[in-house]
Amino acid sequence: MEIRPILSTLLRNKTGAILITAQIALTMAIIANALYVVNDRLSVAARPSGAVEEEVFRLQVLSYQRPDDIANMQRRDVELLRAIPGVKAATWTNQAPMGQSGWGLPLSVDPSLGGAGVNGSPYFNPDSLVQTLGLELVEGRDFTEADVVEIDPATAQLSGDKVILSRRYAEQLFPDESGVVGRTVHLGAGPDAVPMQVVGVVDTLMSPFAQASDNTYNTFLLPVRYLTEHSQYLVRTEAGQRDRIMAEAEAALAQARPGRLVMQNQTLGELREIRYRNQRAVAGLLIAVTIGLLLVTASGIVGMASLWVTQRRKQIGTRRALGARKIDIVRYFVTENLMISTTGVVIGAALAIGLNLFLVREIALPTLPVGYLLGGTATLLVLGVLAVLGPAWRAAAVPPAVATRSV
Repeated sequence: MEIRPILSTLLRNKTGAILITAQIALTMAIIANALYVVNDRLSVAARPSGAVEEEVFRLQVLSYQRPDDIANMQRRDVELLRAIPGVKAATWTNQAPMGQSGWGLPLSVDPSLGGAGVNGSPYFNPDSLVQTLGLELVEGRDFTEADVVEIDPATAQLSGDKVILSRRYAEQLFPDESGVVGRTVHLGAGPDAVPMQVVGVVDTLMSPFAQASDNTYNTFLLPVRYLTEHSQYLVRTEAGQRDRIMAEAEAALAQARPGRLVMQNQTLGELREIRYRNQRAVAGLLIAVTIGLLLVTASGIVGMASLWVTQRRKQIGTRRALGARKIDIVRYFVTENLMISTTGVVIGAALAIGLNLFLVREIALPTLPVGYLLGGTATLLVLGVLAVLGPAWRAAAVPPAVATRSV
């Protein structure tokens, strides 16, 4: 094979080879981590909420003054929403999945052991949030009307004696048990903790914060009607009817009672888009940077190979005069490029690991999987071969007569 003469030639022209090697190494380090961050951000943005998102929307209503009978207002609003043709279910609630504003409260199994419990996010549920969001009830039952308690925040603490847990939250609270219906959990910790019986478990329900951690699924449902003048309603519609019903629902609530305003009318898809807008922007920017780096690297390889072809025209012509075939010339330049690219990706892999360790420490990014290093290696090696093929074929076209023109 031509390894030794190729290496000898590279050592006589070290500057160009070093520059291309450094460019490939830097590209390898950046794209491996960039694509990993892209995948991480897009995976977070694509996590399921547990709801039938294409059928659900949220209405937020602001009252200018406190109504005399808030409980009746909430019931009346839900009745108006359910009366709209095409509505499957509706409920008042305190928060919505991916709504970015909501509650955080801890649950504990044994408050006497001390500690703050396991943090979770509670959904108040005077009607059926299971039906409204289309949640999958995997254990136990939904709430009944008899379970619902009314709480005036001005005079009473949050309470209740029934609760539905998300599967992830149940696994954290009862890590060694397969069935939790009938078990008791406590709202809070210490002597003032409120005991509640688990009556059901839903498969998946995302918190309003939708944070990039497993805690985003630490959620639970309480059969609570919270008497606040600031109302939030979730509505589930028949397929294909959502947009029409959104407009009718907003008009119905606005006309039902003077002195209030519909502040927001959004689908769960829109809430997802808003919540993860920054993650998608970061992913888009990193994809653009990756494409730009690959183009610059390919351009550098093409430019350097073209320069070497020009500098070695007599050498190429001499080899052709001595019987070298066109494929031999192409193989020479491809092999030369593979040697440079392989050195670059090996150095780049070490740099990628170092950069990832920095990101792990600074932004808690998980450790870079080996697959991204292998993918980056394959991409840059293939890119190098493709980039050098054009100059290599031009080199192969040099006629043997070139070797004797200046003799």
